[in-house]
Amino acid sequence: MFLGLKPYAIIILIVLLLATVGAAWFQYLVFGLPADPSLLIPPVTAADPKGFPLWLALSHWVNFFFLILIIRSGLSILADHPRLYWNNGCSPNTEWIRFTPIKVPDNKTWTAKEDARYLSPVIGLPGYRHSVGLARSWHFITVPFFLLNGMVYIVLLFFTNQWKRLVPVSWKVLPDSWKVFVHYATFNMPVEPNGFYHYNALQQISYFAVIFILAPIAMLTGMAMSPAIENRFHWFPRLFGSRQGARSIHFLVMLAYVGFIIIHVAMVAATGFSRNLNHMTINSDSTTSYTGLYITIGIILFTVAFAFLAHWLSWQRPRILQHTEAAINGQLWQLSINKFKPKVYYSQKDISPYFWTNGKTPVSDEWKNLLANDSKDYKLKIDGLVENPVELSLEDMMKLGKEQNITMHHCVQGWTGIAEWGGLPLKTLIEMVKPKASVTTLVFYSFGEGLYGGTYYDTHSLDNCLKPESILAWEMNYKPLSPEHGAPLRLRVENQLGYKMVKWISRIEFLETYKTTGKGFGGKNEDDEYYDLLADT
Repeated sequence: MFLGLKPYAIIILIVLLLATVGAAWFQYLVFGLPADPSLLIPPVTAADPKGFPLWLALSHWVNFFFLILIIRSGLSILADHPRLYWNNGCSPNTEWIRFTPIKVPDNKTWTAKEDARYLSPVIGLPGYRHSVGLARSWHFITVPFFLLNGMVYIVLLFFTNQWKRLVPVSWKVLPDSWKVFVHYATFNMPVEPNGFYHYNALQQISYFAVIFILAPIAMLTGMAMSPAIENRFHWFPRLFGSRQGARSIHFLVMLAYVGFIIIHVAMVAATGFSRNLNHMTINSDSTTSYTGLYITIGIILFTVAFAFLAHWLSWQRPRILQHTEAAINGQLWQLSINKFKPKVYYSQKDISPYFWTNGKTPVSDEWKNLLANDSKDYKLKIDGLVENPVELSLEDMMKLGKEQNITMHHCVQGWTGIAEWGGLPLKTLIEMVKPKASVTTLVFYSFGEGLYGGTYYDTHSLDNCLKPESILAWEMNYKPLSPEHGAPLRLRVENQLGYKMVKWISRIEFLETYKTTGKGFGGKNEDDEYYDLLADT
């Protein structure tokens, strides 16, 4: 895999290494090793935790299993837009790191899907071809259980004396942990405490950080990437600099988890492999038993076997994943973040200088002829379960009213862009056609095709279409829509991800349910690429 870092990112990385490993070596070479860290550990008392109860061992290994799934599916999601930024505009060459050798060409249209990379299934879940829909299914199936396991663990941690093993109670842990680090960094292995009773200062602060810092940051940055949350609580992503800042920090947290796992496993092996595994599996301090090792091997083999099963499910039974993810999260999102109503926030100065294009530009003669005549012959058909079906030209719609919004576009692949959109409020159109009482769904059909052929379409709930800033846009950045961005008409529903915002709209149909259109999953991407029906996270 290609890795491209901006010079300033390389400088920051070098500075961090010098400030840690470099400083440790400087102290070692100039002043010698600090005192043996084992002398810093207080004696065990009756009030201290002893061993690792069954609930702790179970939560440890459950956490390992789910974390592997989250990391692998997260890498597949990242590969779909293999660039990370600190700015919301995502202009090419402003990324601080990229995982593709491709530089976006400036002499032709380059879509975000063309920019996607594919991972080997050894690394990513599910791996291989464009699979962000399935990767999201795995990610969002796993995350709730990962969080639930963590919450149970923390509750039990503080209902027992096990918290004393992990939670520092004195600032002295910081200088003490540095002394331990100097030993490790200079390859002078200190005398290790018996982890059955105590951790050294560096172990304690590391475990504390993983549980009480990394996990919350991972959760909060994940939430900050939700369009429904960002468009309602604009201040929230700004806690991380920006929405793209949250995405970058989410990635850095993943790296921290990977680094921790590698170092943790290496230290377990280097300081008494069998004994340490006995601690974490059978709550024993035995130095002669291999039971813990055998159980650990079994857990690892199970995790590897599940990786093969996950790959098979992804490509042979993908609907199972789509249905499972919807069953776990669909109703939850429907009752929570999908209720949020977007609020105006951005101004003209925030408009991005670059806005990625996406989707297959229509090739039909009908669409080409419309554009050749400046869309003067364009007629939007609105029908289905309505009392007043109509056909409207752009001129007709302009007479009905115009709303202008400056909003952030959230692509499912990860990039964002801020633009002005002008067009007809959907609420006005809905009031005109008078949908019947049984209507719950609007279908937006495109002149374009889906990735695997067939007419592109997507559906939205009537409720979402009535929300603020939901418009049929004929204008982008105060100019008529370009062909690449959806001319003559495109959809904006701001608490949803970009694939739900149909471009090149030819027709709108009002229905009782999304299940009667296409393959019955609510959209072309949902039908063919197993995307989420409700795309607000």
